Amino acid sequence: MDKPIIGISGSVIIDHDKAFYGSNRSYVNENYVGAVIKNGGVPFIIPVSDNDDVIEAQLAHVQGLILSGGHDVDPTLYNEKPKPALGDIWPKRDHFDGLLLKLAEKRGIPVLGICRGAQLINVVHGGSCFQDQSYREQETQEHVQDIVASQPTHGMRVDKDSKLAAILGKTTFDVNTFHHQILKEIGTGLKSCAYATDGICEGFENASGTVIGVQWHPEMMHSNPDTAFMNNLFRYVIEKAKKE
Repeated sequence: MDKPIIGISGSVIIDHDKAFYGSNRSYVNENYVGAVIKNGGVPFIIPVSDNDDVIEAQLAHVQGLILSGGHDVDPTLYNEKPKPALGDIWPKRDHFDGLLLKLAEKRGIPVLGICRGAQLINVVHGGSCFQDQSYREQETQEHVQDIVASQPTHGMRVDKDSKLAAILGKTTFDVNTFHHQILKEIGTGLKSCAYATDGICEGFENASGTVIGVQWHPEMMHSNPDTAFMNNLFRYVIEKAKKE
């Protein structure tokens, strides 16, 4: 197959249109779709389900997986009680994304976790999150920017011997940021490899390079000429997916 199918885990948005007010709509932000198409893949939005047989059948149709951003990860999954600054959680989606991840890892297909997707991967591997950046004791910069989504706002350093550095072709650069939860302990089988200027882990990978997680949003930066190298992340997933 020349163009592999790349699954993008979906979410649900509540419709506020007058005719369908209150209806749930399955969706992903179009940036994910555009990034996959631009880099040679066929995007396949996977709607949220709580039927394990359906989830397994959905995953069987793709050769690569992107776990998208969205809701906070339920802190009970890493043995913490919810704290006041916790945002909206959706346990059904945690189960959905978690099963997609486990099935993808079992098959050995490439997985890219973005923002919540990275946090979910980490938690499934036994890691944890700060439920809000305010709960981190060290001085922490703002990680929820209030400017155009494609504009980088803070620095990033990537370990030079990491797969992520090889993919991006850079060890220092700037990224956008839209996460109030942050990675804390990194899970089993994952290695932290990217760090914000305040020391927060912003990216990790597994030993084989089949699973990569980043807390920034490369899909929002891929069409910005100044950050076009973010396309390398999607191209990497798509090229590995071709071998599936």
